[in-house]
Amino acid sequence: MSASGHGGLSQDELDALVASSDTGARTPPGMVGKLILITALCWSLFQLWIASPIPFMVGFGVMNDTETRSIHLAFALFLAFMAYPAERTPVQLALGVGIPVLMTVLFIVGSKTGVPVWWIPLVGLAVVAAILLGSPKTWVPPWEWALALVSAAAALYIYFFYDGISTRIGAPILQDYVVSVVGLLLLLEATRRSLGPALMIVASVFLAYTFLGPYMPGIIAHKGNSLAEVVNHQWITTEGVFGIALGVSTSFVFLFVLFGALLDKAGAGNYFIQVAFSLMGHMRGGPAKAAVVSSAMTGLISGSSIANVVTTGTFTIPLMKKVGFSSEKAGAVEVASSVNGQIMPPVMGAAAFLMVEYVGIPYFDVVKHAFVPATISYIALVYIVHLEAMKAGMEGLPRSYEPGPLMKRLIGTAFIIAAICALSLLVYYGMGWIRPAFGAAAPYIIFALLTAAYVGLLWVASREEPLELDDPNAPVTTLPLPGPTVRSGLHFLLPVVVLVWALMVDRLSPGLSAFWATAFMIFILLTQRPLMVMLRGMDRTGNSTTGAALRSGVDDLVDGLISGARNMIGIGIATATAGIIVGAVSQTGVGSALADVVEVLSGGNLMLILLLTAVLSLILGMGLPTTANYIVVSALLAPVIVTLGQQNGLIVPLIAVHLFVFYFGIMADVTPPVGLASFAAAAVSGGDPIRTGVVAFFYSLRTAALPFLFIFNTDLLLINVDWIHGIFVFITATVAMLLFAAATQGWFLVRNRIWETVLLLFVAFAIFRPGFFMDYIYPPYDDLPPTQLEQALEQAAPGSDLRLRIAGLNDVGQPVETTALLAVPEGETGADRLAALGIETVQNGDEVVIDNVAFDSPAQAAGLDWDQRILLVRAPAAAPSKYWMYIPAALVLALVVWLQRRRAGPGTGSARRNEKGLSHA
Repeated sequence: MSASGHGGLSQDELDALVASSDTGARTPPGMVGKLILITALCWSLFQLWIASPIPFMVGFGVMNDTETRSIHLAFALFLAFMAYPAERTPVQLALGVGIPVLMTVLFIVGSKTGVPVWWIPLVGLAVVAAILLGSPKTWVPPWEWALALVSAAAALYIYFFYDGISTRIGAPILQDYVVSVVGLLLLLEATRRSLGPALMIVASVFLAYTFLGPYMPGIIAHKGNSLAEVVNHQWITTEGVFGIALGVSTSFVFLFVLFGALLDKAGAGNYFIQVAFSLMGHMRGGPAKAAVVSSAMTGLISGSSIANVVTTGTFTIPLMKKVGFSSEKAGAVEVASSVNGQIMPPVMGAAAFLMVEYVGIPYFDVVKHAFVPATISYIALVYIVHLEAMKAGMEGLPRSYEPGPLMKRLIGTAFIIAAICALSLLVYYGMGWIRPAFGAAAPYIIFALLTAAYVGLLWVASREEPLELDDPNAPVTTLPLPGPTVRSGLHFLLPVVVLVWALMVDRLSPGLSAFWATAFMIFILLTQRPLMVMLRGMDRTGNSTTGAALRSGVDDLVDGLISGARNMIGIGIATATAGIIVGAVSQTGVGSALADVVEVLSGGNLMLILLLTAVLSLILGMGLPTTANYIVVSALLAPVIVTLGQQNGLIVPLIAVHLFVFYFGIMADVTPPVGLASFAAAAVSGGDPIRTGVVAFFYSLRTAALPFLFIFNTDLLLINVDWIHGIFVFITATVAMLLFAAATQGWFLVRNRIWETVLLLFVAFAIFRPGFFMDYIYPPYDDLPPTQLEQALEQAAPGSDLRLRIAGLNDVGQPVETTALLAVPEGETGADRLAALGIETVQNGDEVVIDNVAFDSPAQAAGLDWDQRILLVRAPAAAPSKYWMYIPAALVLALVVWLQRRRAGPGTGSARRNEKGLSHA
């Protein structure tokens, strides 16, 4: 069966595409294949064990973070060599041989004196020989067994020799050298197999840079590191491979990927798609809108853009083509919506948990800050699809029912929303009452209530026909009914509710939250089929006996555990290899060097700094999975924005900086020439991959605009914003994003004239950043000489921000000017407030020098230090509300609407607009 109509790949070919990128394409028959599956199953069980409270309850199997990371990487490396056959293309083969040879030479050069080197070329020669001997897809040859076992042993070295290693940090012995060199070489080869050459090349370049620092151009040169320093930093300690990134993969990411695999195995993936089509398929361009919504829901549980594209695209792309989308536009809609799934809380392609560690804020805050941009981006994509449908005069798919009167539907919708709100309040306050009332027994009471809700929802589902995965190539006669479709799988939402509740309300750790959600998901998998047989007489696969249904549930659970582990192979390898890059950055100081490069290229211009950083994020993100992508761009480019921003008067919260580089990093999945998600969508649609990528890039411009906006307007990230203001920000930002989409797509009510596009862009920008124009009319700060610092502090309102322009030395002793942001504290006088900030100053004429900064004071947190000179004090000035700019923006928008309605005439909403769209399509 063709998955996408004429020109598309077959379903088997699509499954192979996903396997080659996400799960490993090799599962040989016989005992070896079973061993791979059993190993994957054991990996999932190990991760569930260490995440659960059971080891602490029984006093057995308790491990520290370093030990669990070691075992985690051992599983990933073993499965990478067993499940991923190496590509045999000339380029891949050249890289596979060339990188180990290069690293061998560098290891010998870096060994310098005191370390025997005779064994290093032997190790490199063995790796090269194994690569040249080949990697068949249908069986595992002896040399690949050797690579798998040796790489796993190198990873387990930290676990078995933990006590000995801890006593000789910084003084490695020959055994440490051998294991580390072998481990690094095999990790790079495993990266090439499982993730392609991009990440391997980037990691190799950073390793080479570590050794060759003295030979680099002056702006990025450093002293260079020896093999002893590299071995100690990259493999023996937790600064490199076994660092924070691998720790997050071990503690959090695996469980969320496993949760998603189990949820999909239970049938939730198909449920999300069917619900989206039942609710939106009848609209103009309905299949495309349903693709956006279903990809958003799938993206909540998926950590892979490619898997998201193929999973939902197999069904949505052919239906989009049926209602009039070209192959390229259908693929581009799926790419834009699937890649956006990686910015959607609560998982964000596992980057959310890395941000917790790198930014140092609670998980709840990461989700809160990421919510508004991700949501309005998806709303704008639905609107873009609507505009495309309007241009081409498309219709939706036929409904199998006649909708009732509009008022009746609105009342019904309002009733449903009110019921959900009432139920939410009941659950929230009921849970708050259960915990103190029942004490230690409260978890059992909560589980009993959850089970009752699950059985009740399953009973509701049993009254409906089971959902079947439709053939996208079959003629579409009618859409499924929304009510029965929604009711048929409401029980799938319970594990998601458990996850969100544990994360957002109980504020449990991400790992423990995912464990409880996964445990409940396992309970559902084991009981769903038997209960459905009891309630319905037969489950969705035709099992009519409870025993057969129970066996099918166990099979689903085992398949889900195996799928979750195989989905994690690439992520585990990626986080370990990205650790090489993070280790090289911390060891060589290349981050500050990169900031110097960007500053030279930008000439200190703030917008050019951000543009260059965005382009570098795109380049560094090419070909990398989401998790590795974020690690690389955040380690290299987030410090660039922070450093250069402070020097140029831009001070933004660290979370905004990390989201900025993350957004542009994942845009690499869309953007040609690499654009992995675009190639996957083209494989489904039969379209041209480059053209698909170009169209998807234009659809994704709304996502590219958001980071620039929230860097300058942090209200979009709900930073220091109350609930009322937050709702206002969400509504206005959504309107602005829809107008931006209308401008970039060249269509609002009718096709835009060029000046109308310019006016729409102006209105969108004015709504997003009303302060930009107001600041020119009423400057937000008064510039005062440094001698008036105390006076400025005394006159400023407590809680407002005071900015100091200071001159001092950076980390390497070079003179630099930066801006420090100080929140004005309480105090009777300016001197009291200055003391509360922890600053002592000395005045010599017109010059003010910081004489002392108290330890752990607000001033120290702001980056102030002794001997810095205060050049300028910027005190907040009285100014009207920036939101007054909405009035001229509304007038300009009214002008555009008036002009377009005049041009459209009386047929604005009907055939006349369709005729115009078809004539320009």
